[in-house]
Amino acid sequence: MTRSIVVGLDGTEQANAAAQWAAEEALLRGTGVLLVHAKEPVPEAVLPFTARESGEAWAEEMTARTAGALRERHPGLSVTTRLLPAGPVPGLVAAAEEGELLVLGSRALGSVAGYLLGSVGLTVAGAVARPVVLVRAGRTAIGLQGPVVVGTDVRQPVDAVLGFAFEEAARRRSPLRVVYAQQLPLYAGVGPAMVPDVLLAMAPEIRRSLDELLDPWRAKYPDVEADARVAAGSAGLELVDEAGEAALMVVGRRARHAVLGPHIGSVAHAVLHHSPVPVALVPHD
Repeated sequence: MTRSIVVGLDGTEQANAAAQWAAEEALLRGTGVLLVHAKEPVPEAVLPFTARESGEAWAEEMTARTAGALRERHPGLSVTTRLLPAGPVPGLVAAAEEGELLVLGSRALGSVAGYLLGSVGLTVAGAVARPVVLVRAGRTAIGLQGPVVVGTDVRQPVDAVLGFAFEEAARRRSPLRVVYAQQLPLYAGVGPAMVPDVLLAMAPEIRRSLDELLDPWRAKYPDVEADARVAAGSAGLELVDEAGEAALMVVGRRARHAVLGPHIGSVAHAVLHHSPVPVALVPHD
């Protein structure tokens, strides 16, 4: 059975954008969409003043409304809904295991909304074993012109991250841009003004390493036009700079096997907080 794409809904504009992105991605993958909502736990002190039935009714209506909008816009797309009995973190982590992707909404400048409020979204994104895609409201159309951009490290390449990026580029029939950023130390006799010259001297060797890294992937995906870019400086800043022209950003994150809190590296943080386009966080060992 083909896995669905799982979307966390919370009624926000960002979550609606995530659902739309997931629907279009599902069409490319030939799968369906599972819309889930996990209710925030209510403190015991306020339980007597809350109506459980009204909260569940709102959640059912919200998920049904979103599902109906997706079916209307994409006739034939399989869209199912589910209310999760657990809270957002355990509920979304468990639901993600049933899907190919988990898709959540986010908003710009380091702020996060709904399921991404506080540490919840970062905890989920750092805990699940599946790729997580974070989508902002606006500029979410999968048909957005532009390449898939992926960050890599020639010293420690990760097949899971590159494989995901090549697959996404192949589905979209879009080019792939592979970015490697070399952070150059400022040591005695070499100041900021000399960094471009140092990079110029190093670039041919780095580019050869990149080409050697990419050659097997280019052979596996001959229809994907994959080019490489070598830059000096912070990988996070360079990827954010590339985001303006991208359709999708792909970055890696180390997988963790327990729900102990956020576990997302500095590069992923920079891209997640500042990229205007959807960001795919791909777990790896």
